[in-house]
Amino acid sequence: MALSLQEQLVKAGLANKKNAKQVRQQKQKQAKAQKNHNVVQTNEAKLAAEEIVEAKKAKDRQLNQKTKQEAEKKALVAQIKQLIEANKQPKSAGSRREEEVVCNFTDGTLIKRMYVSQSTQKQISQGKLAIVKLNDGYELVPTPVANKIAERDEACVVYRADNISESDQKSSEDDDWYAEYDIPDDLNW
Repeated sequence: MALSLQEQLVKAGLANKKNAKQVRQQKQKQAKAQKNHNVVQTNEAKLAAEEIVEAKKAKDRQLNQKTKQEAEKKALVAQIKQLIEANKQPKSAGSRREEEVVCNFTDGTLIKRMYVSQSTQKQISQGKLAIVKLNDGYELVPTPVANKIAERDEACVVYRADNISESDQKSSEDDDWYAEYDIPDDLNW
């Protein structure tokens, strides 16, 4: 039969019988005290291992949350792209450039230009169509679709006629004040 570790250490001369006997008695006392008094000994190694496990779980939760957020962001981008692709409107009725007019709009600080037919420009100015950004290009979609896109990402909707700035509202109020006056027919603008 194999010798215990204590017996092996004593036989090798690394420990003596007296020390081995003291260690054995101390273990027996601890076991008896624990049994009689229900004393729970703290095992530092076990606590350290539990802390490491908890730290790993917290790190895994953070990584899972980050991955989930990235997946949700990709899903939103896919939804927006699908809405635009399914509902984009033609920019011009024909292929002739003479019938098209220039529609200027702003994208952030840049002024962009799109050639559209006159009827399409009228629909844009009436608020029936909106201009949205798809990758590096711009597309026309109906305003209700633009509202759905804006719910997902406001930055994708570049221009809507129903979004009137304060300066535009003031100018329209000034126009209302002048509406009472008649404009002579002989004036050419």
